[in-house]
Amino acid sequence: MSESSQQVYAARRCTAEEAVRLIKPGSHVFVGSACATPRTLARALEGLNPPPADLELIHFITNGALPTDADGRVRTHYRHRTFFAVNELRQAVRQGAAEYVPVSIAQVPELMRRGRLRVDVALVQVSPPDEFGYVSLGVSVDVTAAALECAKLVIAEVNPAMPFTMGYSTVHLSRIDHFVEVDTPLPEFTHPATGEEAVQRIARYVASIIDDGSTLQIGLGRIPNEALKYLADRRDLGIHSDVITDAVLPLLERGIVTGRLKSQQRGKVVTSLAFGTRRLFGIAGRNPLFSFQPMEAVCDPQTIAAQHKMVSVTQVFAIDLTGQACADQFGGELYGGVAAQGEFLRGAAQSRGGKPILCLAATTDDGETSRIRTQLLVGEAVTVARADVHYVVTEYGVAYLFGKSVRERAIALIEIAHPKFRAELLEQAMALGYLEPGQTLQSMRPYPVEDERRPALRNGLAVMLRPARASDASGIRDLFFKLPEEDVYTRFFRRVRSLSAEDIRRLCNFNYEHEVGFVAVSGPREHEVIVGQCCYFVNPTSNLAETAFLVDPAWQGSGLGSAMQQHMTEHARARGVRGFVAEILARNARMIALARRGSGDVQVEREDDTVYVTQRF
Repeated sequence: MSESSQQVYAARRCTAEEAVRLIKPGSHVFVGSACATPRTLARALEGLNPPPADLELIHFITNGALPTDADGRVRTHYRHRTFFAVNELRQAVRQGAAEYVPVSIAQVPELMRRGRLRVDVALVQVSPPDEFGYVSLGVSVDVTAAALECAKLVIAEVNPAMPFTMGYSTVHLSRIDHFVEVDTPLPEFTHPATGEEAVQRIARYVASIIDDGSTLQIGLGRIPNEALKYLADRRDLGIHSDVITDAVLPLLERGIVTGRLKSQQRGKVVTSLAFGTRRLFGIAGRNPLFSFQPMEAVCDPQTIAAQHKMVSVTQVFAIDLTGQACADQFGGELYGGVAAQGEFLRGAAQSRGGKPILCLAATTDDGETSRIRTQLLVGEAVTVARADVHYVVTEYGVAYLFGKSVRERAIALIEIAHPKFRAELLEQAMALGYLEPGQTLQSMRPYPVEDERRPALRNGLAVMLRPARASDASGIRDLFFKLPEEDVYTRFFRRVRSLSAEDIRRLCNFNYEHEVGFVAVSGPREHEVIVGQCCYFVNPTSNLAETAFLVDPAWQGSGLGSAMQQHMTEHARARGVRGFVAEILARNARMIALARRGSGDVQVEREDDTVYVTQRF
């Protein structure tokens, strides 16, 4: 460090008590965020006697900034304004000592610069200065950079435990008015280990949506972070996220996160905030792989949209049947905040190949209340508008809502609700006119993602075979109208010009006990086109199952029919079914040939114009 910088530093060094006594009554004081919370300064400010009158403390996520008594009650001399209510701040809001501001954290820097959010003083924590007279904001650039820009008085804790991070995290000594030297470990954060099957199942569903080469934003929620554990077989993932946690480290160490396909800042882990342990802080320090940037830069919607296959994963607390989601309240109590969910969800939606994902447990922790509701409750504000919702994931499956009608949304969400609440939700949805009278839902089990297959077809055609869902009704109708008249007759044994609601339900609404159905879909999950359908119905007396098929004419001859038959055979055999039977019109040579190719003992008999095929496994 140059001699002039050393002189500046020495002249401005003081104790925490001396520094906070310079704060004038009526000031608006910004307090640094998360694992960079300046706790020594915060404690010194609370310890002033008498305390400065009418101070307002402004903060994003803080860790240990508010003193509490033995009963957990917050004891503070000042008013607090927060953008994220966690830990003791929830208690402070309940007590009336803090006010919660539901605003995107990405918009806060502009509010500061315009003076609409006044910042007179900034209390922050920084690294020791380097040889050029710069300190680093370390693991929390977030909105701190804007607060330093706007504050008239800047007081910094200088802590050797704070890593010097790369990117846009540096501040020259001349910008800081007073330095308070501390030598304490940074507060750490870890997600509690979860053995909950529901959380793990949701995490696996979320991971199943994420493709190779995706760029990830993973928030602080426990479920999104758990999902990272199930990406071990992916390649060339990237990170562009408002916050990172220790959950990214295994992916970096295994070479899964490379950033090689990112369209901007290729190869870099771009973030604004590291919320984790000393291990994460140590790896991020002076590591050019990491680029710490101000929150408004990381969360710029155009920057997010420009990323390659941008994936945003947000944990919410409740969602109604139209898709409105609440992410910062539950039962009237605050949990977290708006953060930058809106920017990332909309940015991911505009990204080529991007995927905005909401995830939630289907019920409250006690299992007594469904988090999928007919309507959000009083005290559950809409955080994510229904027009912005794409994927919704629970432990019972995945629903895709974007561009869907209210009816389609309602049935898709009821399918991923807890089984014990589905009948009630159906009844309420019909009462509100969301669903047609008489709508039923046969399956009451989790969506069996393990039954999905991607068979190899001729000419390199790509298709996925998956269990049929009641929400496939529109796709089944579209497939029907692609079939030539002769195919319709040979499938239904009658002249059918259209399908009734009951006909469609029989083709996609199965109980998966003695009725099982699959659809073949092409295209991405968010724009699936049903190109085939197959099903089997088990006769409990004989334990033989009757089969039926529909194949889009454009896909006939591709091997799709054989792939569907093989998949159904494997599925039925695993469940102990003895075999298949099929009743086929004699002129339907293609279907007879398909049935003859079945594995096991295949017997074919003809009676008049009908061929009966029995396949015993």
